[in-house]
Amino acid sequence: MKSENESMPFLDHLEELRWRLIKSISSVLIGAVASFYFIDSIIELLIRPTENLKNSMDLQVLKVQGMFMIKWGIALLGGIILSIPVLTYQLWKFIAPGLYLDEKKYIIPLILFTFLSFIFGLIFAYLIVIPFSLSFFTAAGFEGIENNFSINYYFSFITWLMVGSGLIFELPVIVFILSIIGLLTPAFMRHYRRYAVVVILILSAFITPPDPISLVLMSIPLLLLYEISIGVSWLVNRKKHP
Repeated sequence: MKSENESMPFLDHLEELRWRLIKSISSVLIGAVASFYFIDSIIELLIRPTENLKNSMDLQVLKVQGMFMIKWGIALLGGIILSIPVLTYQLWKFIAPGLYLDEKKYIIPLILFTFLSFIFGLIFAYLIVIPFSLSFFTAAGFEGIENNFSINYYFSFITWLMVGSGLIFELPVIVFILSIIGLLTPAFMRHYRRYAVVVILILSAFITPPDPISLVLMSIPLLLLYEISIGVSWLVNRKKHP
């Protein structure tokens, strides 16, 4: 059996990558099928933020294949979310040996941390960002003009907000990995705090939809996340250097 420290031939690397991609794609497809089984309940949940708005809005299907594409698109997105633990595991198993790290020591915390961080991001977007954004934009209407929106655009808008929020909430996970590798320390993060926040805000502008309200709402947790990330880096470095 090969030691993790032995160099693996290039073709063996490609073969390992191929199998890890196959396992990852399979997990996404299985998750998509599972999500599609509950697709009506998921759609009902995603439409719920439109029900309690001060200014009502109506959703319309404007394409023959509109609902078909929405259902499969949401199911695929659900498959990706459900397979995050598997995707994280496959990615870590592929890169960790090359970094000479103790895989067993970090793999379980990393999987849980990655999945929960993304879920918290989804919940934050669903409970705070989406209701506020919908209330703001529907209130900016004009008398005599109804708020009728394409259901395809609506789902594109809210899913992009939720995915963007989930990605932003992965900041502590990224810090966790970089701290394990030794590229980040709490002192470094504290010293460059102001610069880091600016960079993160710029990145969040690309992740969130192109409107200032979403950007502002997404930026609110960034300061807290950065402070949490400093704590995460401190814990990792403390365990590495007791």
